[in-house]
Amino acid sequence: MAFLSDELLEKIASRADQVDRDNAFPSQDFEDLKAAGYLKAFVPKEYGGAGLTTEEICENQTKLAKAAPATALGINMHQIIVGLARHLIDNGVEAGKQILEGAANGELYAFGISEPGNDRVLFGSITEARKEDDGGYSFTGMKVFTSLTPAWTKLMTYGHSEEDGGTSVFALLDRDMDKIEIKDDWDVIGMRGTQSNSTMLNGAYARPDQVLGKVKPGPSMEPVVFGIFAWFEVFLAATYLGLGLRAIEVAAEHVHKRRSVLNDDVYANDPAIRWRLADAAIRMNSAQAEVTLIARDLDAKVDRGAMWYPQLSAAKNAASEASLFAVEESIRSCGGASYSNSHELSRLYRDVLAGLFQPSDQESLHNSWAGVVLGNN
Repeated sequence: MAFLSDELLEKIASRADQVDRDNAFPSQDFEDLKAAGYLKAFVPKEYGGAGLTTEEICENQTKLAKAAPATALGINMHQIIVGLARHLIDNGVEAGKQILEGAANGELYAFGISEPGNDRVLFGSITEARKEDDGGYSFTGMKVFTSLTPAWTKLMTYGHSEEDGGTSVFALLDRDMDKIEIKDDWDVIGMRGTQSNSTMLNGAYARPDQVLGKVKPGPSMEPVVFGIFAWFEVFLAATYLGLGLRAIEVAAEHVHKRRSVLNDDVYANDPAIRWRLADAAIRMNSAQAEVTLIARDLDAKVDRGAMWYPQLSAAKNAASEASLFAVEESIRSCGGASYSNSHELSRLYRDVLAGLFQPSDQESLHNSWAGVVLGNN
């Protein structure tokens, strides 16, 4: 189901270049997305949402990323947390209900997992989660790449609790700026509109009812851990697909106008250029199929067993690597004009690079698959 209208996507696309140049948060984009009901698109109908499936959100994320990658990557974090909530409810964890009800009523959820220098990412925090007398937790530590910092209303985060025998505690935080400090440090190459500033938690408090789960660190099928990992990977993959597909569109339009003096013809008829863009499209076709299949299996609750983690990681990497390849081939096809900051491919190139750093990265992916093929050492 296509949820975002062509008119809305055109408006969002028209603002993307200025958002990037200003290193600004696309506030108008998010107002328009909220007005269109996209914040509650993934919320089941019984909780007040539109009830879209994982596959349908993937389709919409890809379309949105073609219009404005940074806007798509930002709202992606909100959709991940809604996906987590759905998975919690499906597995009997009632704490997920508050997320679904909140999203249906206009809450914007952000993702506070990554920490400086912590390559365990989701599987072990260096933030302190201190248990309070009432059963709630206070979180102290630094979170990085925290998208949507100017606008989020609820932050999903986690920390390490020694008091609970060394467990990871996942919880929601309200936007209490007395206990949460957002640093103005988002000065990066691409995806500038996400405004993923570092966030310092200074004893930020989560009530007992805001605790989503307490689990042993490490990969597991515990609902809170798998729910975050699964929908993070699949929605991230779908978002990066949009960049690669858009790059090919931009390049195709460009080479139909770019002329060769030597051949007295447009470059769209040059066999080498045709091969380049066809090669990019073939890679994107395969990645898109992989992402679609894994999204469908999540919707159908297919039992992939121990293969879920490596195959989710593979789908994300297939999408981000194919999109990087597509952007690079598009730039080569368009020639020196694409080196200008005024050319859309210049921005797409900077944006697509972010996929290299977001989990699961290449090192983690290959370590995971080495375990599948060779066993754990």
